[in-house]
Amino acid sequence: MFFASKKKSELPSPDQALPGRSTAVAIPELHFVNGNPMDGPLPEGHHEIFVGMGCFWGAERCFWQLPGVYVTAVGYIAGITPNPSYEEVCTGRTGHNEGVRIVYNSKTLPLTELLKTFWENHDPTQGMAQGNDIGTQYRSGVYCTTPEQRSIAGETKTRYQIALDKSGRGNISTEILTADRFYFAEDYHQQYLAKNPGGYCGLGGTGITMPREAI
Repeated sequence: MFFASKKKSELPSPDQALPGRSTAVAIPELHFVNGNPMDGPLPEGHHEIFVGMGCFWGAERCFWQLPGVYVTAVGYIAGITPNPSYEEVCTGRTGHNEGVRIVYNSKTLPLTELLKTFWENHDPTQGMAQGNDIGTQYRSGVYCTTPEQRSIAGETKTRYQIALDKSGRGNISTEILTADRFYFAEDYHQQYLAKNPGGYCGLGGTGITMPREAI
């Protein structure tokens, strides 16, 4: 069918999206690495942001290692289908991106520093792909919960584009949006590389750093 040939590079329209379901998947109560609650009220002084940077296994590990990050989780964001499964997201017919939920203390970890990790640890110029992982679920994205986050994300995008231009790289394709509903991924995806140290990680940056004076 026509959509099947296009699904790797084009987002579905609402009438093409899979119907999904009304119930969410079960997730662990506690983070496998740091033991903090996976879901629940944000601790005082903490904020929430979501990013997409290719396969979410490696992306999540980038952030749970950062001082100031309270908890991370992987899931599906910026799509249409309610409560999608991993298999459904992989069809390209839910519209979702593979995302990482990051809860962080902004006093310990300023958002500019968090986003420095984001920009430097994947290639944000690849469109609907990341390395050998091809499809709309691997697109680069920042999904914000406050106007201030959107402003800072846009500023750092501009700054990183300048650094890319100086190195002869392409244009950033990262989408910066207000976060919509985030659906937690299945239990076995959560902190996958901590549970499976030799597991697949297709994450790779451009090798270009964000200059400190730029953030």
